[in-house]
Amino acid sequence: MEPNDLRQIANRIRRRDLQAVFEAGAGHIGGEMSVTDLLTALYFHVLNVNPDKPLDPDRDRLILSKGHAALALYVTLAEKGFIPKAEISTFLQPHARLNGHPNRTKVPGVETNTGPLGHGLPVAVGMAQAAKLNRAGWRTFVITGDGEMQEGSNWEAIMAAAQFRLDNLTLIIDHNRLQQGARLADTNNLMPLAPKLAAFGWAVEEIDGHDMVQICKALAPEAVTPGRPRCVVAHTNKGRGISFMQDNVAWHHKVPDETQYRQALAELEEAAV
Repeated sequence: MEPNDLRQIANRIRRRDLQAVFEAGAGHIGGEMSVTDLLTALYFHVLNVNPDKPLDPDRDRLILSKGHAALALYVTLAEKGFIPKAEISTFLQPHARLNGHPNRTKVPGVETNTGPLGHGLPVAVGMAQAAKLNRAGWRTFVITGDGEMQEGSNWEAIMAAAQFRLDNLTLIIDHNRLQQGARLADTNNLMPLAPKLAAFGWAVEEIDGHDMVQICKALAPEAVTPGRPRCVVAHTNKGRGISFMQDNVAWHHKVPDETQYRQALAELEEAAV
């Protein structure tokens, strides 16, 4: 799929995400906007997945470790055909399967439950090692938040992945520089991330996490370094595409009022032209 087509899909996902947050009265909209381009490139250009066979043993695996951004994943899965588009309107409703964090037993396309931060990458390491042991060709991808990288479990997984030479594993860090309540630099400042991962033996690349050309190139099979797990540090903006949300820590978990909703929708619709 061409970059411009991917940009159009990402914009459509952002608009539907915004609408669902507004209607549900809850959601982690800032981080959903920052991760949307990454999810779009993965599902519509990179991943070998089939909505008609969500449990195909030869499928690629994607874990959204920053599970609080579940709505962005749900909308992407709906766009891809894993779940009905109309079901997005049930987000956070009683008895709905679209919960605030992804649940693999309820939603086709979700590979593992996430929400407690620092769990996705260790699970992904296990998946990638399983593929190696089975001599299977599928790849494993995991998206973490940058604040999530403060969890020690991630660094244990990073060491293990290098030890086992898991070149079928790609970690994507949604590096929007903000976490709940504060900037990363004001809590436990991990920056710069790239040299830290490289020091652990990973092949690392930094990209603009909103540039479809860069994203697709960084995640292509040709970018893999034999014998080394891969990390893509994707520089993104929280609240991407919405002027008053962008790079604003207040929008980690916040719902726009009617006026803000109309403005945000207008800005996203204008960007789609």
